[in-house]
Amino acid sequence: MMLQSRSIQTRPAVRVAARPARVYAVKAQALFGFGSVKTAEPSTSEFYDFTVKDIDGKQFKLSTLKGKAVLVVNLASQCGFTPQYSELQGLYEKFGKQGFTVLGFPCNQFGAQEPGSNQSIKSFAKSNYGVTFPLMSKVDVNGPGAEPLFNWLKAQKGGVMGNDIKWNFSKFLVDKEGAVVGRYASTATPGSLEADIRKAL
Repeated sequence: MMLQSRSIQTRPAVRVAARPARVYAVKAQALFGFGSVKTAEPSTSEFYDFTVKDIDGKQFKLSTLKGKAVLVVNLASQCGFTPQYSELQGLYEKFGKQGFTVLGFPCNQFGAQEPGSNQSIKSFAKSNYGVTFPLMSKVDVNGPGAEPLFNWLKAQKGGVMGNDIKWNFSKFLVDKEGAVVGRYASTATPGSLEADIRKAL
């Protein structure tokens, strides 16, 4: 007895598009709540792109400083380095007409030595040191709440033992082209920066 052969028809395989592993990882993070999903943030690549708040809470666009050399300093009113206010004012008066300015940012992160309000800080700086250079609102300079300008400055000029700012009256010098050309510790007196400021002008 002869067996008839049957032809077996096969269905074409259905292709399933592979999904990137990252998609599953992101979904798992969202579902189970572990890890953190970072979203892309716009990057700022120039000093002049930043806008900060002045001591009176008004917006201060750094683009208004184009063509000037700028010394950015984190300040404190109850610090051993507080007398540097006087030298900073001296630099501002000496080089201001040549296209130089100081930007002072009060900060309470180091020894809680800047506890006052913006207005009390403004009054202190004016009455004790005759400060006329621009003062900004109080900020953090390290950590998750750091002012974005300081994150950018630290990325441009790293420090010793990490990029974080170590204490009050740390300084960054920005030249007329917006490039960070110097970073100085609290112990560097403003007067010692005169030669670098002349180069930055």
